[in-house]
Amino acid sequence: MSIALLHSRATRGIQAVPVRVEVHLAPGLPGFTIVGLADTAVRESKDRVRSALVNSGFELPQRRITVNLAPADLPKDGGRFDLPIALGILAASGQLGKVRLDGREYIGELALSGGLHPVPAVLPAALAAAEQGHALVVPRENGDEAALAGADTLAVDSLTALCAHLKGHQPLPPHPAPPASHEDADGPCLSEIHGQASAKRLLEICASGMHSLLLSGPPGSGKSMLAARLPGLLPPLGRAQALEVAAIHSLRTPRPTRNFLHRPFRSPHHTASASALVGGGSYPKPGEISLAHHGVLFLDELPEFDRKVLEVLREPLETGQVHIARAAQQVSFPARFQLVAAMNPCPCGYLGDPERSCGFRCEKARRYQSKLSGPLLDRIDLHLEVPAVTPQALLGEPDGETSAAVRERVSAVWRRQWQRQGHLNRDLDSRRLAGDLAPHRAWLAAVMTRLDLSARALHRSLRVARTIADMAGEEHIGRPHLREALSYRQNLQRG
Repeated sequence: MSIALLHSRATRGIQAVPVRVEVHLAPGLPGFTIVGLADTAVRESKDRVRSALVNSGFELPQRRITVNLAPADLPKDGGRFDLPIALGILAASGQLGKVRLDGREYIGELALSGGLHPVPAVLPAALAAAEQGHALVVPRENGDEAALAGADTLAVDSLTALCAHLKGHQPLPPHPAPPASHEDADGPCLSEIHGQASAKRLLEICASGMHSLLLSGPPGSGKSMLAARLPGLLPPLGRAQALEVAAIHSLRTPRPTRNFLHRPFRSPHHTASASALVGGGSYPKPGEISLAHHGVLFLDELPEFDRKVLEVLREPLETGQVHIARAAQQVSFPARFQLVAAMNPCPCGYLGDPERSCGFRCEKARRYQSKLSGPLLDRIDLHLEVPAVTPQALLGEPDGETSAAVRERVSAVWRRQWQRQGHLNRDLDSRRLAGDLAPHRAWLAAVMTRLDLSARALHRSLRVARTIADMAGEEHIGRPHLREALSYRQNLQRG
C-alpha cells in the first residue's frame, strides 16, 4: 500500500476540528511535500520526521512523499501533526506491517531522536475524541491532561514504543485518569487578615452572588490580600465547568491536574495590553479574561492600566464572552469571570489624610480617578472604601473566620439560588426581580434620583440585594437588603 490515512485534530478557538492526515508515496525523485494550509511550524515537520524515523531505526522511503492535511481551507499550526505524519509514512511504506490505525487519533511533536514532546491544546482534542468514541494517542507528558476527558488515552514516550505497541510486541496500558482534589490547603486564608470587618462582609457578599468588586483605599490597607482570598471562599468547580476551564488553559499553559477543581485566579500586571486581556494573535489564543473563566480576574492598581485596555472589559462583563475577529478566522472564547479591582484613591494614595496627603486633593484625585470611565465603573456591582488598618488591629490576634467556614455559608447560598432560579444571582434578569421590587418602587425611584444611578447600576444593586437576602435566609428582598446593596454604589471620593 502506498497511501495511508490517519486522524488528528487542529485547534480553532477552544474547538478541536478533525483533520485527516493523508500520506502518499509516489515514484519519482525523492521529495517531501506538505499541503493543506500549513504554517511554518507544520512545514518544518518534514525535517523533524526525517530525523526521527532514521534515529528510531526506520527508513525514510526514497520516493516522492506527499502529505495532505485536510480540510485544505483550515489553518494548521504547531508540531502536533508530526506523529501522524511519521506513522503515515511508515504505514504507506509497509514498515508497520498489517496494523490497524483507524479508531484512533494521533497528536504529538517529534524530537529528532524519535521521542515525543508535549503539545498545547490536547484537552479540547481529547474531549472531541471521547465524543466521537475514538481513542487518543498523545505524548507521555500530555497523558494526564488527555485522560481527564474520559477518552481511551494512550500516552507514549517515543515513536519506537508506539510502533511496538501497534505491532503487538510490547502493548502499553491505557493511561489512567489523575485524581482531582477539592482541597486547597496551600491557599491564603481569610483569618490571616487583621481587622477590616466591613471588607470581609463585602467579600462574602461578592462570593455569594459572584458579583464584581472595586476596592479603594490607601496603600497597605489590605486590598490585594482581600482579593487573593476570594477564590478560597468560592465552592469548587463542577466537573463540566472544570473541563471547560482546563480546555481554555490547555491552549496556553495546561493547569496542573491537582488544581483541576480549583477556580482560576488571574492577576495580570498593569502594563498588560488589550490583546493580553482579551486574547488574539494570527491563530487567536485566549487572553486573561478567558483564562479567568469561572474564576477571579484581579486587576491591581486599576487606574495604572491604559484606559483603552480597560475599556475592552465592558462587553465581556455583560455577555460573558469575547469575540475575536481576524482576517483568517473568527473565534469566540467564554469569559464568565468575576472581576475584582483595587486602586488607591489618588496618586499619593492618602486622599483625605491631613498628615500624609500630597496637598493637591481635588485636582490630582479627580485627574487620577478620571482614568476610569463611567461605563466601566457602572458595570462593577460593589464599590468599597477600605480604610487603613489601625495599629491595635494590625498587632493584635487575627479576629476573623477561616475561609473554609465562610465557604460553607457561600455554598449554602449558592444551593438556594440554583434551586430557585437555576443560576447565580449575578445572572438575574429584571423579570425575576419584578415581584420582589413591587413594594419598593416609589422608594427606589427616589433613591435612583438622589444617587444619580443609571438603570444598569440600579439593576446590579438589585441583584446584590437579592444575594444579601439569600445570605439572611429571607424569601423576599426587604428594605434593609436594598439599603445595604445601594450603600455599595456610592461614587468614589472625588475630593
